[in-house]
Amino acid sequence: MSESLHMPKAALEDLIAILWREGFKVLGPVVRDGAIAFDEVRKVSALAVAMRETQEPGRYRLVQGTAGEIFGVVNGAGSLKPFFFAPEETLLEVNRERRGFTVSEVAPAPSRLAFIGARACDLAALAVQDRIFLHDHFHDTHYQARRKDAFLVAVNCTRSAPTCFCVSMKTGPQATTGFDLSLTELEQGFVMRVGSAAGAAIAAKLGLSAAQHDEVVSEKARIDGCAAGMQRRLDTGDLPRLLYEEAENPRWKDVASRCLSCTNCTMVCPTCFCHTVVDQEEIDGNMSRRVRKWDSCFSLEHAHIHGINFRPKIENRYRQWLTHKLASWIDQFGTSGCVGCGRCMTWCPVGIDLTEEVAAIRAHPVKR
Repeated sequence: MSESLHMPKAALEDLIAILWREGFKVLGPVVRDGAIAFDEVRKVSALAVAMRETQEPGRYRLVQGTAGEIFGVVNGAGSLKPFFFAPEETLLEVNRERRGFTVSEVAPAPSRLAFIGARACDLAALAVQDRIFLHDHFHDTHYQARRKDAFLVAVNCTRSAPTCFCVSMKTGPQATTGFDLSLTELEQGFVMRVGSAAGAAIAAKLGLSAAQHDEVVSEKARIDGCAAGMQRRLDTGDLPRLLYEEAENPRWKDVASRCLSCTNCTMVCPTCFCHTVVDQEEIDGNMSRRVRKWDSCFSLEHAHIHGINFRPKIENRYRQWLTHKLASWIDQFGTSGCVGCGRCMTWCPVGIDLTEEVAAIRAHPVKR
């Protein structure tokens, strides 16, 4: 763990300005359409200052928070994922020539993004995405181009939403890796830690002093309190075995009777990476684009191949999603596909609770 630094709250304005001067586009948690989303910030006043949120399965509302608190909101529907794995992007273009045709790869526009306010669960999710797109047998050049210059300022959680369960997934509430700088908000300032050489270079421009002992003690107490107060738990001790053995559990039909198969859970999930590739032709037939779009294992068409659909029922699709997320993802990538952010519960229109479904399967197993 690096040295703890004291950063006055007023210095957050300086940090944002320095990042812009260094050529980054700075994004942070702002209020947009009644929720929190990452968007461009040039001043601290653009952030969701003095705001908090109430979250329950199927419910999200912004409410007035504590005066002067800058990072009171835990998260919104949007994670870091869409900034690196784009919801829709052109991969290549095919142009008709006089004799034949040419194929050209379309590279993403160069960008240097700096995020202020990334939570530990989202950093863990980004590490999962890195494992998929950068550290597997094949590298995704589009993801790589966006990811390589990203600058991440984490904010450690000192409060949790009722849908959070990052402690169970060992991904939070404190960011321990994957950041350039981390901040823990106290009343009079922040405790800052450096996580990379790039972070050290930026921190040096702020001229900060070492944090006082009582600040470090207060930081630990707040983070520990956040962890202890987390309302939801997921017992992972018998996963993936439980879900593999309970493929015929009647709970799948029960949850299917409530699930709308709307795909909300996969759209807000910070790790889901299902996608489809389509060819879009110009009306004159002279040019075609190959486009990658986000898809979902909850959509009926996703499992349609060669005239058949191998997941025709909602119970098949929910079982596929949950089993992949908590079991076969581990076999594939060596880690769970769930980071405990709770978004899938909050943004589910009918409030299906992942932790409740796993507990119900465990409580009433078919295989004994």
